[in-house]
Amino acid sequence: MSESIKSALTDDPRVALAAERTFLAWIRTGLALMGFGFVVARFGLFLREWAAVQKIQQPFSHGFSLWLGIGFVVLGVFLNVAALIRYRRYLNALAAGVIPSPSAGLETAVALGLTAIGVATIVALLVLA
Repeated sequence: MSESIKSALTDDPRVALAAERTFLAWIRTGLALMGFGFVVARFGLFLREWAAVQKIQQPFSHGFSLWLGIGFVVLGVFLNVAALIRYRRYLNALAAGVIPSPSAGLETAVALGLTAIGVATIVALLVLA
């Protein structure tokens, strides 16, 4: 890529604004994971309270929902920190006049984390069934 094209891309404010939109999308995703994790973690408590009000005998503990919810919250926190690091590196590279090469590290880590939580959920549901 020629220097004039690199300079035009690094000086164009739309590039930095696009990076900011991407960063904010990752932050929203992380917050959604944390919120979902909180709901899942507290779902076991809700079921216990509901069973007590209905005077229903509980066949098993709902402790798994706590650990599943914590997994989602941890993944959301990781995602927000990783998004911030990635965004700052991108802005620093743009300030230095370098167009960073795309990487799929963050996406891969999130996909693997969600896969691990999903497999754990499947195993737990099969064991509890």
